[in-house]
Amino acid sequence: MSTAAAIAADALTKDYGTLKALDRVSLDIRPGECIALVGPNGAGKSTLFKLCLGLVPPSAGALSVLGCNPAQGDFTALKSRVGFLPEQAMFQDSLSGTETLRFYARLKGADIALNGEILARVHLSEAAGRRVGTYSKGMRQRLGLAQALIGAPDILLLDEPMSGLDPEARRNFFQILDEEKARGAAIVLSSHILTELEARTDRVAILSRGQLKAMGSIADLRAKLNLHTRIRLNAGSQQMQRLAGHFEGRFDKTCFMNGTAVLDCAPEDKLELLKELMSADLTFENIDILEPSLEQVFAVHTAGGNQS
Repeated sequence: MSTAAAIAADALTKDYGTLKALDRVSLDIRPGECIALVGPNGAGKSTLFKLCLGLVPPSAGALSVLGCNPAQGDFTALKSRVGFLPEQAMFQDSLSGTETLRFYARLKGADIALNGEILARVHLSEAAGRRVGTYSKGMRQRLGLAQALIGAPDILLLDEPMSGLDPEARRNFFQILDEEKARGAAIVLSSHILTELEARTDRVAILSRGQLKAMGSIADLRAKLNLHTRIRLNAGSQQMQRLAGHFEGRFDKTCFMNGTAVLDCAPEDKLELLKELMSADLTFENIDILEPSLEQVFAVHTAGGNQS
C-alpha cells in the first residue's frame, strides 16, 4: 500500500464572487484511510468534492489527487480510478439495474463481467433485472454505491451515502467500507448521521464557513477540546444516598436522583474517579462511561452557524 497521500490540499481556496466556498483548506488523505467530512449545510463539503473531481478549478492554493492536478488535462486518464456517489444519485428509470451498471462500466472502461459481483455486494442481485423506476429510494442509493465501486477505485468520494438506507443496508454499507479500506482505497465520507461515523472512520475533518476548523481522530479532537467524560451510575436509593454523602461538596446533590447519578470529570481524572468508585464499598446496578460524542465535538467547532 502506497504511503503517498491519495488527496492532498494546501491552502485550497474556491471563490464564487464574494463568497468563499473554501478558504485556505489544507488536508491530506492517505490510502486505506476513511475520513469523515462533516459540517453544516453550505460549509464547503460539496465544493471540495467538485474540486477533487476536476469539475471546477480552484481559485488559489494547490490540490493533488492521485499525484495529479484535477484541474489539468492529465487528470482525465485518472478519473476512472475515482468512484463518486453524489448526494442525489440520478438514473434513467427505463433502464434495469444491470443495464445501468453496464453503462457506467463502459464509461469507466471497466470489466462488465464484474458487474454481477458488485450488484451482489450491495444486495441488488434479485432486483438487477427490474427497471430502476420501480426501485425504492434505498435501492437507488445502493445502486449509486454500486456504480461508485466499479473498477475498484483508488479513491471513493461518498456524499451522504446512507440516505434512505435501512439498518440492514447501513450495516452492509459499513462492511463494504471496511473491505474497501482493507483493499487500500482512500475514502472520504460526507454525512450528517454523526452517531454512526464515530467507530467507522479513522479521522474527522470539520468544515464550517469554508474553513477547516479541525482534523484528527475523534480521540485527539476530544483531548484538544478537553471535553468532560460522564460516568453514569445506577443504584438503589440507600446506595445513592451513601454515594451523595461520599462526594459531599464535590458534586451537586442533584446529581444523585431517581436511582441514577451522572458525574462529570476531566479526561485525565477519569481513571482516578473510577478507582475511587470501585473502592468506596458501594453496590451499583450498572456503570456506563460516556465519552464526548462526535456531535459534541462538531457543535463546539461549528458554533456560530454558517454563511451559505
